[in-house]
Amino acid sequence: MATDMPIRIGVMGCAEIARKVSRAIHLAPNATIAAIASRSMEKAKLFATSNGYPQSAKVHGSYESILEDSEVDALYIPLPTSLHAKWAIRAAEKGKHILLEKPVAMNVAEFDKIVAACEINGVQIMDGTMWAHHPRTDKLKEFLFDSDRFGQLKNVHSCFTVAANKDFLENSIRAKPDLDGLGALGDAGWYTIRATLLVNNFELPKTVTAFPGTFRNKLGVNLSCGASMTWEEDKRTATIYCSYLANLTMEITAIGTKGTLRVHDFVIPFQETEASFTTCTNAWINKPAATAWVNPPAEHTVKTELPQEACMVSEFARLVGEIKNKGAKPDLFWPSISRKTQLVVDAVKESIDNNYQQISLSGR
Repeated sequence: MATDMPIRIGVMGCAEIARKVSRAIHLAPNATIAAIASRSMEKAKLFATSNGYPQSAKVHGSYESILEDSEVDALYIPLPTSLHAKWAIRAAEKGKHILLEKPVAMNVAEFDKIVAACEINGVQIMDGTMWAHHPRTDKLKEFLFDSDRFGQLKNVHSCFTVAANKDFLENSIRAKPDLDGLGALGDAGWYTIRATLLVNNFELPKTVTAFPGTFRNKLGVNLSCGASMTWEEDKRTATIYCSYLANLTMEITAIGTKGTLRVHDFVIPFQETEASFTTCTNAWINKPAATAWVNPPAEHTVKTELPQEACMVSEFARLVGEIKNKGAKPDLFWPSISRKTQLVVDAVKESIDNNYQQISLSGR
């Protein structure tokens, strides 16, 4: 019985992150690189050569050209966020499935237009949050949603910081308002917000309040910020912190009534082939000495044959294959959690822009 052919993915843009995802497409067993596009043929050719693209991959000197390529099933779009709506909508209208870098849009209104185009044209959309596809993430959820081990969630804190160099802070698209105006919030903050939502089983918070002390560059782009969130019914709370101005840190700490979960490298694992996390349940202090823990944290390691970005591409290609070969409908889970993440990003920004007022997400 013949197996389905690999999903043919085109890369729209030569951003640095596209190097990592190009490798992931190479590694994914059910995907292949079919094409690369840039605004110049020379740049596209150089990118293809330097990243080991197969000889069969087409090289396009414009974004319009790759949209017309009938041998491309799907597009990975790592363009600046300000260009996402334009090119993702055009890709959907051409029947191309979309793997879209995060943040997915400048705001949720833009993303809603992208999703509407995808729904009308029956194409799959997924954002590029790689760590969500690591097999460790499923293990985290097993513990978090086990009422006997973790209990009821009370608080989660997540942070992603990196001490960016002078060149990044002055020249990166992340530091320019006309390209990626959400800055650290849309980039590093996206990961912390997605982690917070995952721990809360993707239930949106009721309120979001940014912390005073947001740092912006001279162009007004956010380089560092934090925020708190509340879920009013059962008094859950969360805090996030993201920054381009602090030492590399990628943390999740989730605290329940019975257990605690900690991850120290959730965005990019310390090692590509395995990732760890710690849990403890019913921890206490020995009595009467009070000198040691009872039930101290235990470390768990999850191995993977594919790096997390290849797992992401493989899952995206699987969903596209189901649509292309079996007439399945697009999986709406992925755009739904993209939208929720974008909603919280928008709320943090709104709070910052309004002198750190509390923002309600009820009804959004």
